[in-house]
Amino acid sequence: MAVKDWEAVVHACAALHGVEQGTAYGKPALKFRGKTLASTTAPDPNSFVLHVSIEDKEVLTETDPDTFWETDHYRGWPAVLVRYGSASTDRIALMLARTWWDRATAVQRSQFGERP
Repeated sequence: MAVKDWEAVVHACAALHGVEQGTAYGKPALKFRGKTLASTTAPDPNSFVLHVSIEDKEVLTETDPDTFWETDHYRGWPAVLVRYGSASTDRIALMLARTWWDRATAVQRSQFGERP
């Protein structure tokens, strides 16, 4: 099953405690503790923005460029573009959970478990 659209991204985050729907730059976004996890602000309507560490972004874009990509605007920023329709559903869900974990408090992390 592919992450076919924004609703699928919202569904993938439903199990992550405290994630709320909001906006970023006037467009739909998912936020946790006031920080954006993912948003629909991608320059291509067939992609969404996922906030990840620069190190994770490098691995993602090198190992799965059909799913994870960037434009010049995102170079050097801790965010990657993710194409809808990718079959890398498990990897996308993992990265959403990791982004949540990276923004979680120590108590939330201990309740969740190890970093995904």
